[in-house]
Amino acid sequence: MDLFRTKPIAAFNAEAATSHELNKSLTPLNLVSLGIGAVIGAGIFVITGNAAASYAGPAIVISFMISGLGCLFAGLCYAEFAAMLPIAGSAYTYAYATLGEFVAWIIGWDLILEYLFASSTVAVGWSGHTQDFLSEFGVHLPAALSQAPIRYVAASGFEATGALFDLPAAAIVVALSCLLVIGIKQSAAFNNVIVTVKVTVLLAVIGFGAWFMFNHAALAKANLTPFIPANTGRFGEFGWSGIFKGAAVIFFAYIGFDAVSTTAQEARHPQRDMPIGILGSLAICTLIFVGVSFVLCGMARYTELNNPAPVVYALQHIGAPPALRVCVEVAAIAGLSSVVLVMLMGQPRIFFSMAKDGLLPPSFARVHPRFRTPHVTTIATGAVATVAAALLPLSVLGQLVSIGTLFAFVLVCIGIPVLRKLRPDAPRPFRTPFVPLVPILGAGICLVQMASLPGDTWLRLVIWMAIGLVIYFGYGARHSKLRPGGETGAR
Repeated sequence: MDLFRTKPIAAFNAEAATSHELNKSLTPLNLVSLGIGAVIGAGIFVITGNAAASYAGPAIVISFMISGLGCLFAGLCYAEFAAMLPIAGSAYTYAYATLGEFVAWIIGWDLILEYLFASSTVAVGWSGHTQDFLSEFGVHLPAALSQAPIRYVAASGFEATGALFDLPAAAIVVALSCLLVIGIKQSAAFNNVIVTVKVTVLLAVIGFGAWFMFNHAALAKANLTPFIPANTGRFGEFGWSGIFKGAAVIFFAYIGFDAVSTTAQEARHPQRDMPIGILGSLAICTLIFVGVSFVLCGMARYTELNNPAPVVYALQHIGAPPALRVCVEVAAIAGLSSVVLVMLMGQPRIFFSMAKDGLLPPSFARVHPRFRTPHVTTIATGAVATVAAALLPLSVLGQLVSIGTLFAFVLVCIGIPVLRKLRPDAPRPFRTPFVPLVPILGAGICLVQMASLPGDTWLRLVIWMAIGLVIYFGYGARHSKLRPGGETGAR
């Protein structure tokens, strides 16, 4: 058995040219909007304050730049692959063309951690924000239906909460899964509306914060001084080590831009538009993150921002109009909704590509005759994500998402110099600059951040991968279309 057989690039391009199963309706604006929809969520509304108060101080602005730079390196690698291989499948497809079938399976199975559990993670966050917002109007859900039945405590492990399940988290996953079955065009239009709302509100926050800082220059200067607080004597607590630790913590805020690559087969002109979608959304999100974090620390002292809603707190602290605070809360809920939507959109398309290659049962590649969406895998993904969101705690889900995403980024970065070596003459509509420096830096930054995750998260990754290996050797390797006698010849 040749575990490292690769699928020829010509086969991918032929599949892209002849396949009309999925609806090719996404424009560059749709792709940029999908990237923004996936990225701007809980990170900017919640994590920013915690990272500023605990690690970096006002220099959280630099932390966002560093984390964004690491994502830029990975994004440049994604852009080259996405333009070369305009097939639904993201990093799974890229690995299949460069590192071989076995590695492709590993990364495809790993991507489930990113997309499937990311949708569950953010759905739990959406539930918390929505319940807090409703409570301001006197609406309270029964305790039994407002959280997961278990929680994870570092000192003692898992313990019961007394609840049955998280009803709002399950409900948002079900609703958005139904929308995704109906059609990619409708889903993209819905996402465009949400992205417009949350970007407009965040720009309003930046504008109001800048106006306040200009008119209260002495207070703003005091809040921003020292810009890099002195290290406390412990690594990661302020100083430059705190800036880098802050960058690792807020990396979660950037997760999602790679989901654009899963829609390559539904883009009108993927060779041209995929790099625009990936890099454009990443650039816009980075600028917004830097702007919000700067005015946030200018409006309020960084030591006061370690709370669940730092943006709302800062606005209240300076007496901002109540309407702006309400708009921020609505934008946070809307932002989390779009993240769930894009994550739920990405995973079925990974399954679709794996099934087209024979590594999963043919039913996973079925497309709805009317809606032209991978409805079987969308429904299956939605069902599993609903259960996970209803029953699992946020902390466990979030760590699984982070390690799954970082692992995918590492393999994509490694794949660029490998393919440059193996196929130097292959057409590349977009070329990653400064190879191999950019891929090495991208992989290195992601590996460092993986190393900072807890040991039990690594253990869960190993267990998850072991389950994947059983499925691969039990089914995928035997039904692969690259096996001798299969439909596609290996290189």
